[in-house]
Amino acid sequence: MTYKATKWRMLLATMVCYLCYYTGRQTFGFAIPGIEEELGISKTMLGWASAGLLWAYAVGQAINGQLGDRIGGRRMMPLGAVLSTGLNWVVSFGQSVVGIGLPWLVNGFAQSMGWAPGSRLISNWWSGEQRGQVYGLYVFAAGCSSVLAYLTSNAVLEMGLSWRWIFRGPVLLLFGVGILYYFVARDRPRDLGFDHEDGEPEAGSATNDTVELSESAIAKYKVVLSKSRFLFGCVAIGLQNLARYGLLVWVPVHFLGENWKEPGGTKWLSVFLPIGMAVGALANGWISDRVFHGNRSKAIVSCLSLAAVSSLIMWMLPVNHPLVIPALFTTGFFVYGPQASFWALCPDTFGTQRAGTATGVMNFFAYLFAGAGEPLIGWLIDSQGNTAIVFIVVAGATTLSALFALVIKR
Repeated sequence: MTYKATKWRMLLATMVCYLCYYTGRQTFGFAIPGIEEELGISKTMLGWASAGLLWAYAVGQAINGQLGDRIGGRRMMPLGAVLSTGLNWVVSFGQSVVGIGLPWLVNGFAQSMGWAPGSRLISNWWSGEQRGQVYGLYVFAAGCSSVLAYLTSNAVLEMGLSWRWIFRGPVLLLFGVGILYYFVARDRPRDLGFDHEDGEPEAGSATNDTVELSESAIAKYKVVLSKSRFLFGCVAIGLQNLARYGLLVWVPVHFLGENWKEPGGTKWLSVFLPIGMAVGALANGWISDRVFHGNRSKAIVSCLSLAAVSSLIMWMLPVNHPLVIPALFTTGFFVYGPQASFWALCPDTFGTQRAGTATGVMNFFAYLFAGAGEPLIGWLIDSQGNTAIVFIVVAGATTLSALFALVIKR
């Protein structure tokens, strides 16, 4: 097999593996009505449980990013898949907020073994001028993962099964694909006998194995944390991810309504959110490379500004309004689309040798902020009795994110 065909195989294998990852962490919103009814746990407390996963994910990203630089995605992604599957099953037997929240928190760390190591593997196989499009495809797979999580969770409810099966059935896909990934993927071209360098050398970055092996983890963190514009980007993605997870966790609650047990209804409308996210990720990666010629800031700010507008439109629409489907699709498109440009900043700024560390640091900020939003939104819904308030929070977060992103330059 040629090098070109092989690097496509590595990209597609990583995309398929991550395609199933969200079945292990983005199903929580569909379980909230059932947990609340059966165990009497408030939305505020369930928001804290969701925050626990996101914060553990943030810490895990800060750790597993640099581990991905050293160990590689081929080992780390399958390990995270297996651990996450087991922890989801533990959650399914929970009888209290601690019984659910504690294993869900640990699951956040297991889930953090996927994104950054996979990003490093991809950056080893693809050069800089193609990176925006390649990361767009990778983020597209993550967006499709949300679609898969939504479809399988809705299917569980449609079959009349309890909320506990939301944590048991969908995640089996992750387990199977994670095992298969280990046998298909390879971390570097040389692992299959190719003499290509790991990605394309970047200005100011390490470009050979001797430098990579001699640079300690602390040294990598120092380099990454020394770039002020990159740190502005980290705050921007934090606010963007607060908006993203605000939608992913609470939009299902918004559309499930009081009659969440009944087949049909408005619950399936929520699927148009992750569909919009997936398409937005794919489009933004292409736009940042082709339209803005690698200027990630312009691509990010444009999308986030439109995200704030579309979210306000969603806030004004009742759940059964005919414009809900295009408005929800558009909100997902513009909220999630900028992620492709955010992640491309990591190898753009630090080169392939520190791409995993930079991705881990950026994802730490992303989930630190996302976790902070969950109990806030849960409390607002409990106190106001209106699930649509999530769209106000999203509009505010995306506006602030766009302002911080103005500082970013390639």
